[in-house]
Amino acid sequence: MRYKLIALDVDGTLLNDDHELTPGTAETIKKIAEQGTEFVLCTGRAPGNSIPFMKQMGLSGYVITHNGAATVNIETLEIVHEFEISPLTLAPYLDYCRDNGVHFDVNTTFALYVQGAAGLSQEALDMYKQFMMVPKELPRWADLSEPIVKVTVSGHKDELDKVYADWSKWDNSEFNVLRSGDFFIDITHKDSSKGAALRKLAEKRGIPAENVMAVGNYYNDISMLTYAGLSIAMDNSPLEVKAAAKAVTASNNEEGVKLALEKYCLEESVR
Repeated sequence: MRYKLIALDVDGTLLNDDHELTPGTAETIKKIAEQGTEFVLCTGRAPGNSIPFMKQMGLSGYVITHNGAATVNIETLEIVHEFEISPLTLAPYLDYCRDNGVHFDVNTTFALYVQGAAGLSQEALDMYKQFMMVPKELPRWADLSEPIVKVTVSGHKDELDKVYADWSKWDNSEFNVLRSGDFFIDITHKDSSKGAALRKLAEKRGIPAENVMAVGNYYNDISMLTYAGLSIAMDNSPLEVKAAAKAVTASNNEEGVKLALEKYCLEESVR
């Protein structure tokens, strides 16, 4: 089967643990793109720190960002769709973070805001730098000019385990509250997910699910893995993510994406 649309998670999947895209992986993706296959990055990142990887690989098209909350055309920066969340309904979560000293940031499609941005710790600044982000001071809600699409909570794993356990007892019917990494919890609109956004994009492109391939490594990837005709989990994935996929490839530090693409796309193209 010819896969016409391939969705790739970024951190822990496309990139190694040093947040690098290896030359071998980039070259394989370019070869498959030259066959006419579309690629879309499907990530918890924002457009600003995911589009550069698309351009590095010479790709056009779209990025699905903020775990499905916003899809953006990488050339025009047009927002194809976004899921807005109300700041009023976020109040209990933000109050919890403030009361318990848990770091959080508020995201619009293109910007990231932090309360007390000027006084961030070096650890927090290093984290944002690692992800190519520059936080701005969080204004009053009335002064935000763009819709909020995501709130991200970050910290040490044991700290976030407690936060997630506490919030799991709440009525989260207004939101999709999920672990997007060992050190992150994301809050997005209840209808927002990588799988829902990938489905919308595939339908927009006229591509049936059986011609879609998806590769991911964490819990926030399960929705796109269960949607795609061919789903592949990285070897560095939790067991639940591997169980949701049809196949498992090598880890992100062993060019697992490259190996999967060679096996299921390049080889198939010459049969």
